[in-house]
Amino acid sequence: MSATGRSGASDARRAAHGDAPPAGRLVYVVGPSGAGKDSVLGALRASWPDCLVAHWARRTITRPESAGGERHEAVDAAAFERLLAQGAFAQHWFANGLGYGVRQSELQPLACGQWVFVNGSRGYLPQLLRRWSAATVVHIGAAPEVLQQRLQARGRETAAAQAARLQRDPLLQLPAGSICIQNDGALQAAADELRARLLGGYPTVGC
Repeated sequence: MSATGRSGASDARRAAHGDAPPAGRLVYVVGPSGAGKDSVLGALRASWPDCLVAHWARRTITRPESAGGERHEAVDAAAFERLLAQGAFAQHWFANGLGYGVRQSELQPLACGQWVFVNGSRGYLPQLLRRWSAATVVHIGAAPEVLQQRLQARGRETAAAQAARLQRDPLLQLPAGSICIQNDGALQAAADELRARLLGGYPTVGC
């Protein structure tokens, strides 16, 4: 039986006994531009154990799909403002001249006991923790010269925009229990370290 099938069967048994499904786990990933958050999350997803059902939230961004990077829902600024006014977003923030949103539906799997991964924002972190105080915060970093090299290599923005991203340094106070990953070397090594630290104490063998 698939992991999703096992999860559904377990939820059905709990419902039959009048028990609510367990609360899910929100993993909120932050870090500077060029740290490789998308890449680390992609490598983590590829090696994530099937027995722990996870959802990888898709963001809504005021950036064309043709710009590359993560697979996101591309909207223009006017559409983003309409969605915001309609209450479509559970989380939203503005950074680097763009609007970012996470739709309410992207967090619904939490109610079913699933893990939900969100590629988030350092600037939004205080607001996030006020609403989801139990969220697991992951900070992915890299040396300044590595950040610069990666921004230049992806070629998504002008040199001025890249410089603005590198200079953006919001005052960041990570909560106790945060996980810090340095993604300067092999991508898989960073993903493996993150997986090990997230799953510490979780039984995953033979499930």
